[in-house]
Amino acid sequence: MSAAESTELMKSWEDRILASLNPQCDFEPLALELFEFQRQANPVYGKFVGDFQPSTWKEIPAVPQIAFKRQALRCFPEKETVRTFQTSGTTGAGHGLHHFRTLDVYEASVLNGWRDLELPVLPRLILVPEARQVPQSSLSQMMTFLRKLPGNQEQIDGFTLEGGLLFDKILHFLQKHQDSGEPIMVLGTALSFLHLFERLEERQMRFALPKGSYGWETGGYKGTRRELSKEGLYRLFGDWLGLSPEQVINEYGMTELTSQFYATGLDGLHQTPAWMRAVVFDPESGKPCEPGQVGLLRIYDLANAGSVLAVETQDLAVMHESGFQLLGRDPAALPRGCSRGADQWLEGTQ
Repeated sequence: MSAAESTELMKSWEDRILASLNPQCDFEPLALELFEFQRQANPVYGKFVGDFQPSTWKEIPAVPQIAFKRQALRCFPEKETVRTFQTSGTTGAGHGLHHFRTLDVYEASVLNGWRDLELPVLPRLILVPEARQVPQSSLSQMMTFLRKLPGNQEQIDGFTLEGGLLFDKILHFLQKHQDSGEPIMVLGTALSFLHLFERLEERQMRFALPKGSYGWETGGYKGTRRELSKEGLYRLFGDWLGLSPEQVINEYGMTELTSQFYATGLDGLHQTPAWMRAVVFDPESGKPCEPGQVGLLRIYDLANAGSVLAVETQDLAVMHESGFQLLGRDPAALPRGCSRGADQWLEGTQ
């Protein structure tokens, strides 16, 4: 396939996927057709799948996440790349790279997924650096898109770095909304919240955010010197912000994907927008697990039109009828995550 043909087909697919990012998405035929395009347009993936022809979306071969560290998984000419998002990497393991020809599909996937899953639209306090400060962070770019949702917002960048003024702005925002009774949403990585709660403890300041408020957290502590269970983190949301576990939303995403999953509360199941699918599979047999059985998570994301739609994660999960329960990383897997880059920036390590 020539570069010109690749570009024209890629543009066509971007338009088709943009039109399909809605609850009426006809997933399977689109997935099978997109697979065939990616087999031809992405030489690395084409070599990986060979002549195999899936008959259902569940049979589409998924690349392991590590493939994004080893090869350029791109369905368009390299010179047309407008942004490359980078995983934080681990010592000796390198970085995973996800290349984009346009950010239009990414933006539409983030915003439509938020709306279609009926997540709250509230004034927002964002504890993640801006995309202009961490351009390689997909999480920071996602937050930039979320700022386009209706409602007031305040993005506090680097509140753990030198300078008390930034932390004072956070306190002002929380106090203002506690006093006014207007509900808010506070968004950040698990590690950024841990920093926030420690700073609140230092000042002995507790908040009781108004009814209808939410916390929104993503990522964990892998690759850092910190560790805290989900139960422990959600307890701190109650201690310092007055939020119950049912008022905390978890986002599950990764640099290698374009779309996100969401769950609410400690026991909430992760829900998918219509253009995504998840399968829990047995790593030994490669076959889907029975409901209730623990396996590794495999994700299919139509918004990954310019790379590979099927990605095999290193995360353990249990599939249920209405979603999947995320159990955490396979203990044998290397630490990684789209939140690590943002966390490293917040800690001043980048």
